[in-house]
Amino acid sequence: MMYEGISHKCGYNDCYSLNETDLRIRLHANRSVVKAVLVHEDPYINGISGFSAWDGHPAEMKLTAELAHEIIYSVTVKPVYRRLQYYFLLTFDDGTVKCFLEDGFYDPSFIHRDEFAKHFFKFAWMNDSDICNPPEWVADTVWYQIFPDRFSRSEDGSKGRFRDWDVITGIDHKSLYGGNVRGVSERFEYLASLGITGIYFNPIFRSGTNHRYDTADYEELDPAFGTNEEFAALVKKAHDMGFKIMIDAVFNHSGPEFFAWRDVLKNGRNSRYFDWYYVNDDDFAGKKGNTMDGRYYSFAFVAEMPKLNTNNPEVVDYFTGICKKWIAEFDIDGIRFDVGNEISHSFIKHLHRELKKVRPDIFLLGEIWTDSAPYLDGDEYDSVMNYPFMQSIGNFFLDGSLNAGDFRYRIDYCYSLYKEQVNRVLFNLLDSHDVARIINRTGSYDEFIQQMTILMTMPGSPCIYYGTEIALEGADDPYNRRPMPWKDIESGKYEHITEEVKELIALRKSEGFKGKGGLFWEESDGSRLIRYSRGEGGRYRVCINANDYDVDPVVKGDVLFAHGYEDGRLKKGGVLVTVIKEK
Repeated sequence: MMYEGISHKCGYNDCYSLNETDLRIRLHANRSVVKAVLVHEDPYINGISGFSAWDGHPAEMKLTAELAHEIIYSVTVKPVYRRLQYYFLLTFDDGTVKCFLEDGFYDPSFIHRDEFAKHFFKFAWMNDSDICNPPEWVADTVWYQIFPDRFSRSEDGSKGRFRDWDVITGIDHKSLYGGNVRGVSERFEYLASLGITGIYFNPIFRSGTNHRYDTADYEELDPAFGTNEEFAALVKKAHDMGFKIMIDAVFNHSGPEFFAWRDVLKNGRNSRYFDWYYVNDDDFAGKKGNTMDGRYYSFAFVAEMPKLNTNNPEVVDYFTGICKKWIAEFDIDGIRFDVGNEISHSFIKHLHRELKKVRPDIFLLGEIWTDSAPYLDGDEYDSVMNYPFMQSIGNFFLDGSLNAGDFRYRIDYCYSLYKEQVNRVLFNLLDSHDVARIINRTGSYDEFIQQMTILMTMPGSPCIYYGTEIALEGADDPYNRRPMPWKDIESGKYEHITEEVKELIALRKSEGFKGKGGLFWEESDGSRLIRYSRGEGGRYRVCINANDYDVDPVVKGDVLFAHGYEDGRLKKGGVLVTVIKEK
């Protein structure tokens, strides 16, 4: 028996409303806990006094997540009066039974000793406005990320202004290929054929670089990309074809040509925008190089990206107005916030409140690479880019010493961080403009397909980085942002890859793998054969053979997708997805 590692907080992600009637409760425990029962009832069922006799009804909890050094029990209850008092009754591996209350562990007899006050857990009230409620449409969206300068260029008389589309040597942050609005619009049929239902654009507004994360004007599209009117027309066409559109908001920092920063450079402390930034040295304008000298704060010490003070009410009001303008002018469906964990909580809370008034189903996505729970309580971001998911998958395939149990621990960790509602809309990805492309990191087409299968069959909202559907190569920036090879695509060079990816996207859009389905693991045999199920009752089964040898997968049900499955054997690097027929 061990008490260490057993914990619960009445709130946050341990006790929260799923909806107006259901309360989800989770208990963190160690492996000496073999059974957990929630004992619950309304706190006032026998009166108001803290010394009143009180006991509750038992509800056995299920083991729902296994991490490397922790297990998590969960249960969902329906408080009749929308409030709940409770404690946990725990059975340990040596047969000992203890009650776990807010202030510690007690023998079960303690509950019935009326002379003692008891520190029960108490969820005060299930307020509707406190329910975390991300837009439902996101859970069933398959995203496609577009780096605007490199996706597609419509030849509209701009030839000669940009680099040759098919030459990728010697590129840097100033290199322009001229990808534009018209070029993207012309490729909508291609995206539809893949099964894409949402498009996420990296920054599209006026800037001095190809990545456009150093914004000069938040109200005008970069002329190389197109006009505001053209983008509004693109969004309308996208909506007509069933695509959602999300754009990038760079509010953590501005570019050097943004009007407020130019005024600060010119007028110093006399600038009306001086407090829009964090300037620490009166001679800041005369110094060059990175900002590690502390003259002012900037993103990652990049001098050309001075950090905005998102605690300043003027900054908050300005960028709230910018977002409202984007919604009104372009009719966008989502906004992704760059460097989302450096923006103040107060700013994101304000944005959430104001933008949801304008459009209740607007999707607010934060770029955060680590545990993001403080931003996902329901009143800030709706979701985050799930880099822990990407890293956990990648590390498993890179480290041959890990087995399927280790894989489960890492994936369960990713989903243990947040509320169930958030897990359904987590922005899952395998690569992006900020990391080397997945095929470069795996070095194996089999592993590429295995990871794509995991991406498409796990809970969350999957995103494909442009070109990943053809296993496009590209090491770190700038070569992970190479132009899309349309000539090779149109010649059929990658058809064998895209056909498998299309199958996986279609699989993702089937009932078994939509965002609300559960995740059920099969026991690991100590090998690298990953097996899990999704859907109602776990009817949809996924087998990933990451061993260096072939295996017998014990097929259950009809085959929905197969890669490397021949004569009843699942080859090393193989994938098998099946469904058990309805009885």
